[in-house]
Amino acid sequence: MSKRAEYLLVDGYNVIFAWNDLRETAASSLEDARIKLLDILCDYQGYKQNYVIAVFDAHQIRGGVGSVEVYNNIEVVFTKEAETADNFIERTAAGLAKHDKVRVVTSDYTEQIIIMGRGAVRVSANDFHQEIKTLRAEAQKQFLNKRPVKVNPLMDLLDEKTAKLLEDMRRNRG
Repeated sequence: MSKRAEYLLVDGYNVIFAWNDLRETAASSLEDARIKLLDILCDYQGYKQNYVIAVFDAHQIRGGVGSVEVYNNIEVVFTKEAETADNFIERTAAGLAKHDKVRVVTSDYTEQIIIMGRGAVRVSANDFHQEIKTLRAEAQKQFLNKRPVKVNPLMDLLDEKTAKLLEDMRRNRG
């Protein structure tokens, strides 16, 4: 049996207004808050190596045809007129969950119940925020543990004879 792909669907505005730092940014610039969230999701995708789709409501925009864009390593969906992010997420989760693992990030209780009925796993915005913090700490720890600590990395580049000569000079033996 082949491994199932893993998808993360994120209700963008729901997350922005659930996280204090993003909500504060949105108060002065909704675009800046979107970019901050997308950057966080790109980092998440890079670490987890799954498919990430951020969905933003544009249902109140007259004549909006909707769009799907690629932002670095994730997909960004702006819904069309009369389609909410919830509608898009429900439909997409139902289709993907037939063959793949799907997690949906939203704190909308009704949405959580619907997507669970469609075979997806729900994650609240606050739980996802905690998951992001944990992953960042884990990534930082891995990075620090992988960095080689060498007293003198230049010595590794020298041939054995030259390295011995320099070491003897350093220790006043030659």
